[in-house]
Amino acid sequence: MSILDTLDPKYRLILCDIWGVIHDGIHLYPGAQRRLEQWKDEGRCVGLITNAPRTQEAVERQLDRLGLPRNCYDFVATSGEAGIEALTELESAVGFIGTPGDRAILEGRGVRIAESEDFTDLACTGIMEGRPDPQGYRPDLKRWAEQSVTMHCLNPDRVVVRGDVLEACAGAIADIYIELGGQVIWYGKPHRAIYRHALHRAGEPAPDAVLAVGDSLQTDMLGAARMGFDAVFVAGGIHAGEEFPHDFGRSNELNDWVPIGVVEGLI
Repeated sequence: MSILDTLDPKYRLILCDIWGVIHDGIHLYPGAQRRLEQWKDEGRCVGLITNAPRTQEAVERQLDRLGLPRNCYDFVATSGEAGIEALTELESAVGFIGTPGDRAILEGRGVRIAESEDFTDLACTGIMEGRPDPQGYRPDLKRWAEQSVTMHCLNPDRVVVRGDVLEACAGAIADIYIELGGQVIWYGKPHRAIYRHALHRAGEPAPDAVLAVGDSLQTDMLGAARMGFDAVFVAGGIHAGEEFPHDFGRSNELNDWVPIGVVEGLI
């Protein structure tokens, strides 16, 4: 029996990660739909919280394509929504790193993308097609850092699992930018803005009524701990084959914080 079968009734809000927990970018994981339906049947609010650099609607459409019914969750909170809001408030067009699809989404929401190198802010949603290695961006990043360009990282994840292959995310590019002296503004887990948005959508429950479920140490677990949430660590995602670090709390200045449980997946 999984700890997810017998969750305390006090958890009125489940904040569940998507990629690496519900799907692998190609297929839903076995048992994911049934688990979400169980939580809904128990009367809990289920929020899907993701570092996807896209809109809520775009993520919902992706879940539709993968076959996850919308009645399995109450809302989707994305890092993209927070980033888009900030980017649309800028006075000038921004540079861009990411896929054509992500660019179209940003432009569709009113973000102006610069057609030249004349920009002071840069939106980073992830790797570009044909350039899968974050280290390959180093020359461009060095030039932008020297020009004091501010990077807006719309996905703090460093990697995701697509199928059974690790794929770099915007966070890996942002890490290199910081190393080169660049300034980065982060949107998404583990930063507070996305959690404040999710809590608002859920009616402002108390922290002890929230349970976070996720597979990333740097985003899901760290974010939950900083917010005062309990959490369940999904070990079958990007950290597959690894145990939960025994010194996680101490190394992140969280005292002895640990998740309330560790599972392989939602099944």
